[in-house]
Amino acid sequence: MSRLILASQSASRKAMLLAAGVPFEAVSAGVDEDAAKEALRADRVAPRDFADALAELKARKVSARVPGALTLGGDSIVVLADGTILDKPDSREHAATHLAAMSGTRIDLFSAAVIAEGGAPVWRHVDQARLWVRPLSPAFIESYLDAEWPEIAGCVGCFRIEGPGVQLFARIDGSQFTILGMPLLQILDYLRTREVMPA
Repeated sequence: MSRLILASQSASRKAMLLAAGVPFEAVSAGVDEDAAKEALRADRVAPRDFADALAELKARKVSARVPGALTLGGDSIVVLADGTILDKPDSREHAATHLAAMSGTRIDLFSAAVIAEGGAPVWRHVDQARLWVRPLSPAFIESYLDAEWPEIAGCVGCFRIEGPGVQLFARIDGSQFTILGMPLLQILDYLRTREVMPA
């Protein structure tokens, strides 16, 4: 049976794998995400490929250190209607700005997963969800941040869909797993082919 390493300390990704009964170890990828994102923006990489490149970077980095295992890297990005790719908010004020920009618009969320083995990718999948944000009043944004900050500091898009973040939306098209941070069903299918899990 193959060994699976999750190249992340993301609470959401770990919770999904645990709930699905996937045996894994979590290891911090230790990549400079800010530098990687800056380079991808400079190259004008499309949002889907942006998420995929970050997931691959994490998977390869950890896989090179544990060559006998499968390493799963993941990343999610949120894109505004004008094409702006949102980063995780670095302050409450930054989060309020993001929420105001999202208000009354549709956002696209891309979640990428890459599995590497021996330092090279062997499988990948990128999934997309579309989320329609209802109009958010300034008073709602403040009360929402009173309840959710700083817990959402690590959340791209400033929401936890499994919690109060669901209040931001009028409509959602896409997988709940993708919104939580990984295309889980596709990952599980590949893990069965690699005998990480029974078929």
